[in-house]
Amino acid sequence: MKTKKRIRNQAERKPPFVPMMIGTGFGSGFWPWGPGTAGALLATLIWIALSYVFTPLYLIIATFLLIVVFTPLGIWADNRLEPYWGEDPSRVVVDEMVGVWISLLVATPFVWWEPWVAFLLFRFFDILKPLGIRRMEEFSGGLGVMLDDVLAGVYSAVILFSLNLIVG
Repeated sequence: MKTKKRIRNQAERKPPFVPMMIGTGFGSGFWPWGPGTAGALLATLIWIALSYVFTPLYLIIATFLLIVVFTPLGIWADNRLEPYWGEDPSRVVVDEMVGVWISLLVATPFVWWEPWVAFLLFRFFDILKPLGIRRMEEFSGGLGVMLDDVLAGVYSAVILFSLNLIVG
């Protein structure tokens, strides 16, 4: 009884600002028509912008750091937001951002099609959830929210890497 009342009271309040900004991908998760796509698109655009600032080696390092920093932050933010918005809320898109960054680890800067193929591959795996991706959602809380997108990003990276080997 106390738990339901506490959840109802929390739902009536605004969620904390910092977890909300991280979880919603700096607000992109509030996009009403496909928040996951908006978060993945924002992450792709961030990577493209970084590709103009960094050398290829430093771009890989920066992308890796984004993944390492935002994976635990995403778990933390989702765990803080679930009492307000429910389990695996669609507004939380930091998981999509991390997943796209994983797929972009193997993308070649200034090859115009590669970030967009990484984006499309990631969204394909994220939406359909084949090859064990859906099983990652069985983990509770923020961990389950993040893990399915991490695995979708890994599958996307493997395919993009293979395409690069074939195309040359």
